[in-house]
Amino acid sequence: MLMPSIFRDNLLDDFFDFPFDRYGTGSLMNTDIKDTDNGYEVTINMPGVKKEDVKAELRDGYLTIQASTDSNKEEKDSNGRYIRRERYSGSCSRSFYVGDAVTQEDIKAKFEDGTLKLLIPKKEAVPEVEERKYIAIEG
Repeated sequence: MLMPSIFRDNLLDDFFDFPFDRYGTGSLMNTDIKDTDNGYEVTINMPGVKKEDVKAELRDGYLTIQASTDSNKEEKDSNGRYIRRERYSGSCSRSFYVGDAVTQEDIKAKFEDGTLKLLIPKKEAVPEVEERKYIAIEG
């Protein structure tokens, strides 16, 4: 006999779901990248994440976005006894290569309603001029 799950709508949900989906983070950091004439428009969905929990860093041509979230679900019966207590803390990150020519000042970011939007310009890497170094020959 199958018993109903007290944590989800269906007993099989608890068995077949990816572990992070239990805590409502299965869609954390879904990313869309749109190629425009001037650059790239990156949209990252971060449901349940606050602006202060998002960090963006540019290092060695890689743009890294990090997000963390904390969740606390607490249900009590009429006597104040716990029926269910669930807590989740986690973080995730995504990295994108944007090139060495892009600087931190070039990237524009906006966080609104759980969505981070980044505008990253297209910049051509300036080729380094090959410098020839000759060795002096005596004689």
